[in-house]
Amino acid sequence: MTYEELVGKVKEIAESADVSGVREHVAFQFNIQGEAAGAFYLELKDGKAVVEPYEYYDRDVLISCQADTLLKLMDGRLDPVLAYTMKKIRVEGDLGKALLLKEAAGRKKK
Repeated sequence: MTYEELVGKVKEIAESADVSGVREHVAFQFNIQGEAAGAFYLELKDGKAVVEPYEYYDRDVLISCQADTLLKLMDGRLDPVLAYTMKKIRVEGDLGKALLLKEAAGRKKK
């Protein structure tokens, strides 16, 4: 998988997710290591999810992981808390806001 394919898949999942319940602004930056290495961000704002292939310097949460781990998080096959405790992801920043990743992962709009 390439970096562009990974960003595209995460964008597809996040933008089809129901994030209408997220009332606060939160910006995640993902630093991907290994296959598809690179950085991109996911922003939850005004009930919408936006994914862009850029670094987000004013981010709330920085998550570092492998591409396959991120895809499992995003499609709901891996719980973020479990991934953190198993050291599959490294999280820096606001851990409370990090939990909002669940809102953008695996929850389809109705």
